Amino acid sequence: MKLDYTQLVQWDKDYVWHPFTQMQMWNADDPLIIERGEGSYLVDVLGNRYLDGISSLWVTVHGHAHPVLTQAIKDQVDKIAHTTLLGLANVPSIQLAKMLVAITPPGLNKVFYSDAGATSVEIALKIAFQYWQQQTDPQGRQKKKFISLEEAYHGDTVGAVSVGGMDLFHATYRDLLFEGYRVPTPYCYRCPLGREHDKCNLACVQVVEDIMAEHHQEIAGMIVEPLVQGAAGMLMAPEGYLRKIRELCTTYNILLIADEVAVGFGRTGTMFACEQEGVSPDIMCIAKGMTGGYLPLAATLTTETIFQAFLGEHRECKTFFHGHTYTGNPVGCAVALANIEVMEQTRLIQHVQHSAQILSSELEKFKFLRHVGDIRQKGLMVGIELVKDKYTKEPYPWEENIGHQVILEARKHGLIIRPLGNVIVLMPILTMSEEQLQRVVSITYQAIKTVTERDRQ
Repeated sequence: MKLDYTQLVQWDKDYVWHPFTQMQMWNADDPLIIERGEGSYLVDVLGNRYLDGISSLWVTVHGHAHPVLTQAIKDQVDKIAHTTLLGLANVPSIQLAKMLVAITPPGLNKVFYSDAGATSVEIALKIAFQYWQQQTDPQGRQKKKFISLEEAYHGDTVGAVSVGGMDLFHATYRDLLFEGYRVPTPYCYRCPLGREHDKCNLACVQVVEDIMAEHHQEIAGMIVEPLVQGAAGMLMAPEGYLRKIRELCTTYNILLIADEVAVGFGRTGTMFACEQEGVSPDIMCIAKGMTGGYLPLAATLTTETIFQAFLGEHRECKTFFHGHTYTGNPVGCAVALANIEVMEQTRLIQHVQHSAQILSSELEKFKFLRHVGDIRQKGLMVGIELVKDKYTKEPYPWEENIGHQVILEARKHGLIIRPLGNVIVLMPILTMSEEQLQRVVSITYQAIKTVTERDRQ
């Protein structure tokens, strides 16, 4: 039985609480309800088609309804849909772990599964903490704190929020969180240190070193989003930043945790962002594009050195006492394997690099819009920061909700995108054609122009 739009709208408003959504505003309008996907397009229940300009929240790799990925799910379900990894193993989780070790940066050779980016980070923090607590050196057991970046976003579980830095999302929960050290975000357009890009000699790194030099005895790890802080507004770290952080962590005996949840699986133009600066972290968190956007699955990878610290006799209680019901779910692992295989067979990374060049060229025209202050891009991750005054960098006030106005305008012309405050985010599906990319950019350009220049008309 096909339900009509009016009935679905009413049920949605009656029963569904949407994430990151002010429900009073949501309930005042009629929602866009997606029924199916076709390649780079989403189709709503009324039959309208929209380009998926955010990869369904940064996860879709090969497009919707990809036959190989769909078949991988069907084939695995025909065998078994789920079996626990507590006390048992399953075939796809073993195969995928081997594959992940092969494609991630050197030195990462143990895989702990979970189901979302936040849980992969929570696991990384607990592993790092417990690693130091199980050292024979009493000084190592003093390491209980973490360094993270201001404006960082690592998910919404309590540990992940504790190393997050976005007050908009996290201030309410401050009394629940553990304390650590915060360092300035490398936000070159609005440098928190008041320096000029290309003339600062990475002054933000010096702040990190100063904290490490003084407090390294109590710091267990530093967590970073390599190259791009996504939810903060697509903030791109300057070249060399990540490499220097790795060197400092090594110097001061601090574990480096790379949160590759948003930037992994080809999004920045390499399989993982760390590759671009030759960095191997001690712990890596992956999720989002891992299954090509088909099922929730995540993993936390560690080095052999870290893994060895958890080995011992039963009586020693060195076990990592953490797990999830669906850890290593066979169906999720099967489609993740298919996703990686299709990436390799289609030479997707090369396609992304070519698409990134096209995107970069197309974005040039945005520089001439009166209310575009900064354009940030790494691979197929783009942030377009809107400002009330281009020359003073005065931001639009929160109450104007300018980003939301722009995405609603884009939707009228067949494009789904999302804002991060005053930043318009473009995260196209990695396999989008040149023509589709150009259309994404064209609609976005016109939407920004229409909304921000209304007062001049």
